[in-house]
Amino acid sequence: MQTHEEISSGILTFLEQEGVNPEILNLTREYRKAHPMASPERVPVPRYAYYGVQVWEQVLTAVLAGKNLLLAGGKATGKNVLAQNLAALFQRPMWNISLHVNTDAGSLVGTDTFRNGQVEFRPGPVYACAQAGGFGVLDEINMAKNEALAVLHQVLDFRRAIDISGYGSLELKPETRFIGTMNYGYAGTREMNEALASRFAILSMPTITQENLERLLGTEYPELSRKYRGLFAQLFFDLNKKCAASEISTRALDLRGLLDAIDLMKLGLAPLAALDMGITNKSFDGYEQQLIRDVIAARIPGKLRREQVFDL
Repeated sequence: MQTHEEISSGILTFLEQEGVNPEILNLTREYRKAHPMASPERVPVPRYAYYGVQVWEQVLTAVLAGKNLLLAGGKATGKNVLAQNLAALFQRPMWNISLHVNTDAGSLVGTDTFRNGQVEFRPGPVYACAQAGGFGVLDEINMAKNEALAVLHQVLDFRRAIDISGYGSLELKPETRFIGTMNYGYAGTREMNEALASRFAILSMPTITQENLERLLGTEYPELSRKYRGLFAQLFFDLNKKCAASEISTRALDLRGLLDAIDLMKLGLAPLAALDMGITNKSFDGYEQQLIRDVIAARIPGKLRREQVFDL
């Protein structure tokens, strides 16, 4: 098993090979040396690499400049994959903080609790992240009410502190960063107010390119034949076009679902049945399911066998 130092160095090597600006990578190395990992606890081990030179250059310079990040984009743009890779690269503990309509200030910063006959402060994930100098991922930040997020204002701006009534103030460790993620136009999302948005460096996340998707499939599944690496990538973009034209919903545009389907194929499930489970059945509408199957059928033969998909 690789150490966190080896994983971090491996990501740097990957970024060098991708062609990320060498000056930015040198600054990243210097920062890592000046801010070493205090503890391996909660430091993530990325499952996937993130492909995209320009995006990497943008997020690295933002982190090095001490900025908090907001990754805004549609489904399957790799927001959480990028956040996990960033935390692993800088060897920082990571807190995944899922936000929703019922999120309140107490669930973020902390609340009073009764223990051993007395009232004590129980830290929330934002407090714990600030205390440890970690990376806090505020997932689906535009699902929460603006009133609940107001508690984050002094955390995210130049004050970099958390005031807890009755317990004093906590200054954020210098390594602490917060990374918000948000989707556009989904049910339950709301417009982010200007006061909160102004506290982030905002990056509009692009959809992965077909070339990079093929590379991702080749890295994750070396035994996947070159032909089907290309066909599965083309299938993903066929679905993307249908979504963009509003012919089908975004439920089927699921990169995780495509990877899940390939996992099922490796274990012997028929390819079309695997694609049904990973992609088609993400929609619960029978008519839309048939539209999705038609898109799949245009690329993937009906009698396809596992032996044809993989170079076993």
